[in-house]
Amino acid sequence: MSEQTVTPGATGTPAMPEAPPSVNVFAPPVLPPGAPDAPDASPKPPRRVLRAVARWTAAALAFGVLGTGTAFGIASLERTDVPGLATEDDGRWDYPELSLPALPAGSPRPFEAGNPAEIHHADLRDLLLPAPAGAVPDKKLPGGWISTRTFLDAYRQQDRQSVAQLLKDAPARHIAARGWTMPDGTVSRIYLVRFTSTAFASGMLDDLNVGSSAGTPLDRTDTVEIDGSWSSQNDFENTSSFVFAEQAPFGAEHVRQAYTLAGDTLALVVHERSGKRETDRIPFQQTLILQNQLLA
Repeated sequence: MSEQTVTPGATGTPAMPEAPPSVNVFAPPVLPPGAPDAPDASPKPPRRVLRAVARWTAAALAFGVLGTGTAFGIASLERTDVPGLATEDDGRWDYPELSLPALPAGSPRPFEAGNPAEIHHADLRDLLLPAPAGAVPDKKLPGGWISTRTFLDAYRQQDRQSVAQLLKDAPARHIAARGWTMPDGTVSRIYLVRFTSTAFASGMLDDLNVGSSAGTPLDRTDTVEIDGSWSSQNDFENTSSFVFAEQAPFGAEHVRQAYTLAGDTLALVVHERSGKRETDRIPFQQTLILQNQLLA
């Protein structure tokens, strides 16, 4: 079976509705390179069994012959019938095609039955979302390993020591990050923190007090609340996202942020833009969904 990829850019996927989406409209799940026709091990039972079966059945019927990258769930609708799809440009960024990295020989995927600790055996750096077209790379976050101190820069000065202690107590195995700046001034940063098991990753999320609130404040943030435009149905199976946005009045920049728990790995995605205009919602959610896709 040949490697399957998905094009997450403006031409390879349908646009996102302006209303809170009920399905993932950015990209179908990426399959690993060289994956067999049937998985070697059965995945864990899905959390939303009936809905998942219905969605995948529809996808198989709609795309079994065509093989397109169009999001399942809207295959039978005309483009102009779907809110947000009538325009050519909805503000999303042009990301390159995505594919899962190869695994070390004999290593299972993180959510297979033979991997109870839900470990990502692929190189963590290869699981970072690549920068979109037009991005200027962040020299401090080039897509490789970063130090704990560099990761702590994401938080307010007064909270960095406590977060550092949490990372020692867990402890974190590796931290990788990538950042870039777009032509409109939006700064994007993605951090992946890998622990020894999902229990430690989940514990870190709890210790940061992330849930109904954004928890430990990030640097340059003011009043941050749950982003009501995010739908839990955008989460891939085996991932859980906690999405927040600064509320007006905000300071010198507007910040959107999200944590995603995916097995042994905790992801932090941040978009910020200086000035009084809010950071665009659609490219932020696009970035989050595609990063979660690689982790799932």
